[in-house]
Amino acid sequence: MATKIYIVYYSTWGHVATLAEEIKKGADSVADVEVTIWRVPETLTEEVLGKMHAAPAREDHPIITARQLAEADGILFGFPTRFGMMAAQMKAFFDTTGGLWQSGALAGKPAGVFFATGTQGGGQETTALTAVTQLTHHGMLFVPVGYTHGAGMFAMDEVKGGSPYGAGTFAGADGSRLPSVAELALAAHQGKYFAGIAKKLRTV
Repeated sequence: MATKIYIVYYSTWGHVATLAEEIKKGADSVADVEVTIWRVPETLTEEVLGKMHAAPAREDHPIITARQLAEADGILFGFPTRFGMMAAQMKAFFDTTGGLWQSGALAGKPAGVFFATGTQGGGQETTALTAVTQLTHHGMLFVPVGYTHGAGMFAMDEVKGGSPYGAGTFAGADGSRLPSVAELALAAHQGKYFAGIAKKLRTV
């Protein structure tokens, strides 16, 4: 039976959705792994989203419910940064997982994070660190990417998102910057690395 990996995200301008697709490519490269991309419910009205110039929702990525998380063998959560923490839409989704917490349905499952930030000082690492509290209360096993992507993670020749905590991108204050080649490469690597870990843990 294949190891089931869920990639669960929220995206405003499409940057996190793009990273999710790259992560899936990496995870798909691992044999006997089944990967599904999901998005969490939107909490803003169409009027507000229009004023924010938000990207259209990816209809090919179905909306997930909290109870469906229990079906996965491993979960990667992606979200934009808001003032150094995860966006409210993702936090609202986590707030619906109380039943899973009470039953321990997610305990022992590997989990990771990835994110998009408007600026270099916008909270790439604080967003990851504060997100870990959600995973901890569920008893999930945080799987950071570390420095497993190699020398490129040490390069200082360009501005790029991502860190040992997970893949990341800088969107720009107005959302106009697209994920770079280096950022996409780290995302694909995270998917492959995480899928390998989740597959190993499933057989324990």
